[in-house]
Amino acid sequence: MMLRPRLSLSVLLITLLLSPLQTEAIKFAIPASKNPVRKCIWNAAHDGALVVITSNLGPGENQRVDVDVVDRSEHQHMYLSKKGLKSETRVAITAHGEGDVGICFTNTLVGSVIATDQARVIDLDVDIGADAVDYNAIANQESLSGLETEMRKLEAVVQEITDEFGYLKRREMRMRDTNESTQRRVVNFAWVTMVALVALGAWQILHLRNFFRRKYLID
Repeated sequence: MMLRPRLSLSVLLITLLLSPLQTEAIKFAIPASKNPVRKCIWNAAHDGALVVITSNLGPGENQRVDVDVVDRSEHQHMYLSKKGLKSETRVAITAHGEGDVGICFTNTLVGSVIATDQARVIDLDVDIGADAVDYNAIANQESLSGLETEMRKLEAVVQEITDEFGYLKRREMRMRDTNESTQRRVVNFAWVTMVALVALGAWQILHLRNFFRRKYLID
């Protein structure tokens, strides 16, 4: 009979410890212009991670807000390009590589409006990985209890942490290989430089010896 309270307490403690990992919403204002400057919000995402982006736009006349979703991976993927966002927009993508995913907004003045200090407020919420999964829908579909749903979520979060450690380990190995390769190149360059200096010194000695012989300064 004591198993369930202890299990519930353990789940609560783990949830409190892992709660800082959840993505928080941010709110910012983006100025409008005829030649707008792109403003990007970057979030780290691993290959295959689900990314759910929810944006809510504040009111603003004669302003068109566009969004591009890109990443900083080796291939620099373009996931989404959408013009004229509505008041609320929700999209989901799957990351195709290791690197930061960027949500980039521009706010363009449209029509014959003269440039002023107009701006639109954007309320942005980015959920990645386990935070992007709708566990309420899963619970309803699989008839899970509240505790089972929390355990399912914690399992996904723990898997994300494991994947994060694996990524850091692979990154450390790549950096170590790079350092070792650089060190080998430096050593090889040092040997080549030393051989070149010795050869140059020997050539100079022979050249001076022949010169002095031609001048009858030495035998």
